[in-house]
Amino acid sequence: MHNILLKEMKLSASILSYLFILFGLMFLIPGYPILCGAFFVALGIFQGFQTAREANDIVFSALLPIAKEDVVKGRYLFVCLIEGCALILMALAVILRMTVFSRSSVYADNALMNANLFALGAACVIFALFNRIFVGGFFRTAYKLGRPFVLFIIAAFLAIAVAETLHHVPGLEWLNAFGTDYFAKQLILFLIGVIIFLGTTILSCRNACKHFEQIDL
Repeated sequence: MHNILLKEMKLSASILSYLFILFGLMFLIPGYPILCGAFFVALGIFQGFQTAREANDIVFSALLPIAKEDVVKGRYLFVCLIEGCALILMALAVILRMTVFSRSSVYADNALMNANLFALGAACVIFALFNRIFVGGFFRTAYKLGRPFVLFIIAAFLAIAVAETLHHVPGLEWLNAFGTDYFAKQLILFLIGVIIFLGTTILSCRNACKHFEQIDL
């Protein structure tokens, strides 16, 4: 599995998949829907899938002396690696905004979602949607990219809209708490987001392995 992951990183990946990790730093932008950063990271991964498809990478991988399911697992590992790197940048931005910039008016007077643990958990959910809808959808055919990505776009922006709306609901203002206020509640929501990400990704990978086994390349 280590070798197939290296192959994904060195041969299959698009440079955009790596460059778009930097969109995780959008969590530092005030007055902006910061969860769009998670979408742009997913967009970079999508570009990698597109590049690999045009190079017949899936067929090449299937011809290697490895199990067919390892092709799928290697791709999922690479996707999770990119998402994990982006989440680290997002987490660093959250830490800065909760500590160093906790008294900054440009962040405190932000009408949109603040970068906090709830936002970080919401980013995990968006990545979970990407892994389930797009990556899982791709391995139904191992070729078609458009439909699953359009479905992901719809789901992602609906999730962003819901996340941006929730803190305006009376009684849920704490979701947008600045600094370390309501830290415990937000930590629980972040952990729920992580659990959703892990559970959804694992189930999606298992289903993708089954679908890929049935495809005649």
